[in-house]
Amino acid sequence: MTMQNDTWTVAGRTFRSRLIVGTGKYKDYAENAAALEASGAEIVTVALRRVNVSDAGSPKLVDFIDPKKYTYLPNTAGCYTAEEAMRTLRLAREAGGWSLVKLEVLGDRKTLYPDMIETLRAAETLVKDGFDVMVYCTDDPLMCKRLEDLGCAAIMPLAAPIGSGLGIQNPINIRLIVEGSKVPVLVDAGVGTASDAAIAMELGCDGVLMNTAIAEAKEPVMMARAMRLAVESGRLAYRAGRMKKKSYADPSSPLAGLI
Repeated sequence: MTMQNDTWTVAGRTFRSRLIVGTGKYKDYAENAAALEASGAEIVTVALRRVNVSDAGSPKLVDFIDPKKYTYLPNTAGCYTAEEAMRTLRLAREAGGWSLVKLEVLGDRKTLYPDMIETLRAAETLVKDGFDVMVYCTDDPLMCKRLEDLGCAAIMPLAAPIGSGLGIQNPINIRLIVEGSKVPVLVDAGVGTASDAAIAMELGCDGVLMNTAIAEAKEPVMMARAMRLAVESGRLAYRAGRMKKKSYADPSSPLAGLI
């Protein structure tokens, strides 16, 4: 199987790229668009409360990133209650017809950790309301399973706090979530550099979502390219099956037949 045929599917939609990128923190929409192109991503997250998609009097995201070429993934960044998140996504569906969405309900402004009680409540209602919900959540395997059982289309556990760049802090939990899930699992939040993305993919994740790691790099377009290669490399390594770890040395050359 080639990388071209190694696709993944969420809510009946199939994608080749396993990297999802955001639309915040760039110096302008032009840089955002250039980074997106370099990343090879096919899905772009849009914080509807922060990004202009309709005001004709100001630069619009859609003028730089074509919604016919890329899949827009509206998200609820900045929402702290289930009601706030649900209202935001219903407005998004009315405005742009979007049904594939990213749900995040934050618990506090210092950590930006998800409030899982509010997240569960919002997810249950949105799924019943016909949304395909990709959900930002803690790296708790039991909570992730509950979200899947509620009908979420994809589970998106954090690697570390949003925007921290700390990388995956609990690889054991991420692996358990991957092993226990029947829907796509994508690491969301906390990726800082290419090696973080590769690790997420080596753990068996279906993809990685990131924004700050690219947008706040000294050279965002260059970092976007690096992330693309890292995701592809990590996925190849996962499919190839790494060697077993050993407690002692194991010579590469056979011992038999030595002179």
